[in-house]
Amino acid sequence: MGKEDWKAKAKALKKKLKALRDELSGVGAKAGANPAKAAKPVSPLAPTSFPTLPVIKGAEFAAIGAGIKYQNRKDVMLVRLAPGTSVAGVFTRSSTRSGCVRDCQAKLATKVPEGAGAAIIVNSGNSNAFTGAVGDTAVAAVTGAVAEALAVPSSRVFSSSTGVIGEPLPFEKITAVVSSLASQLSEAAIQGAAEAIMTTDTFPKGAAAVVQGDGGPIHISGIAKGSGMIAPDMATMLVYIFTDAKISPANLQKMISRNVDETFNSITVDSDTSTSDTLLIAATGKAAAAEVKGPVAKAFEAALRGVMMNLAHQVVRDGEGATKFVEVRVTGAANPADAHKAALAIANSPLVKTAVAGQDPNWGRIVAAIGKSGAEADRDRLTIKFGDILVAEKGWCSPNYKEEDGAAYMLNPELVIHVDMGLGKAARSVWTCDLTNRYIEINADYRS
Repeated sequence: MGKEDWKAKAKALKKKLKALRDELSGVGAKAGANPAKAAKPVSPLAPTSFPTLPVIKGAEFAAIGAGIKYQNRKDVMLVRLAPGTSVAGVFTRSSTRSGCVRDCQAKLATKVPEGAGAAIIVNSGNSNAFTGAVGDTAVAAVTGAVAEALAVPSSRVFSSSTGVIGEPLPFEKITAVVSSLASQLSEAAIQGAAEAIMTTDTFPKGAAAVVQGDGGPIHISGIAKGSGMIAPDMATMLVYIFTDAKISPANLQKMISRNVDETFNSITVDSDTSTSDTLLIAATGKAAAAEVKGPVAKAFEAALRGVMMNLAHQVVRDGEGATKFVEVRVTGAANPADAHKAALAIANSPLVKTAVAGQDPNWGRIVAAIGKSGAEADRDRLTIKFGDILVAEKGWCSPNYKEEDGAAYMLNPELVIHVDMGLGKAARSVWTCDLTNRYIEINADYRS
């Protein structure tokens, strides 16, 4: 039997096993139902609807289905940005980051042609990561097609890809729809763009803010995708934020760099960092308000941080298989680095996350996570709380703690695990979710 025959046989066997597993779990149990096409359940932690985002003058959006991995769904989005738009970004620090990420980083480091427009094109279904020179060719082809269609310099076309790693991107499917995308561009089509960048996401993510500037309002609208392979190592999957503010690229870069650690770098679903993580922010300068500076700059940065935090939290709420949204709050640490270490150790612990999924107030797992974190800790100074319930203190379980109180608290969909180290004044919060059987199912079948 040849290599291709073995591959075909293995693929067929995998499909049979998946069908059997779905049948045993009750998926597609109805007569004639196809498990592979069962409706994707929306996260129970999802917002009730996609928010109304303010129009950003100078930013136009379009989305289309190109059939990159799936049929009959949007999988490519395009953004056209007005001439003079400032662009800044933050990216994954992964040493195996994708060709798109490397291309964006290189373009942001080059001098911007005066008065040039810009564009962003994103596809889902294939990450174009770990594809070598073939991947670089794909990036050049896609960005080149956009540059030609929109008459902008290729050095100002930024691209992202998200999906399966290690498979060549069928870029011809993207270049074939660029003209159609260009003809559909609209300032009101940002929700479609949010939908097109989804992979295992169960809902599109959006957030907005309005700031009063000197001479008029300044608007901020952002979209994001992310559900699995989420760990704090900036950024978190794909995030695109747009504003009509008048602000220089340098100041825009400073603002997102200052605020990324306590937003996107403080969430974790599964402790795995993507090869494609990207945050791009574009300021079109089309607001009636004057240039952002002074007190307005502080208000604008606070609003921007709020949008970033909102999107980061939505990513956690859409964690693959998530049923609980958890804040791990560490206070009283010897220094900020230790606060972050301890919080991440708890948030990333599979034992803690599965206990939360099982609604089990197993505080011993929190003690163990702190002990392995590398942060300075003293057994007799630690205090552990579930919400407002004092669980442990002075080196042991609190004498007033009742297991039934902890168990009742764990029934809530939103939880706070609070640890005070009793050593200093440093504090840090990290947001995570529980780890359920559904996470395993999604990732075991991801390439099927």
